[in-house]
Amino acid sequence: MERDVQLARDLVAASPGFEDLFESHVFNEDGVLSHLFFWDVVQETVASFLGGDETDWRVTLRFLEEQLRLGVPEVTEVVATSFLFNLPWPGQPGYGLVDHLGPVMSARFALIRPSG
Repeated sequence: MERDVQLARDLVAASPGFEDLFESHVFNEDGVLSHLFFWDVVQETVASFLGGDETDWRVTLRFLEEQLRLGVPEVTEVVATSFLFNLPWPGQPGYGLVDHLGPVMSARFALIRPSG
């Protein structure tokens, strides 16, 4: 199994609130397209941070921080381009989530979005 698809499966195991999202991706895409899945994970995570979703944004950030620390290139690419890059921009609702990124995610975020 591709590492990026395993990342999506592992996230669902760590945060079961993403199970329905995962299943809908499998059904609609006839598999998991990790970049699309993680774009949706951003939306759910921001909604959770703003207080309106069943997934726990803290669990998601901890999980992704741990995954980035492993240094697997396919995982790093998905987390950076499809999660971190798509976080809210300054002035958008939920931008405060950026202040809760772990050290590895914060460093990666600063590289891909130096202006915030």
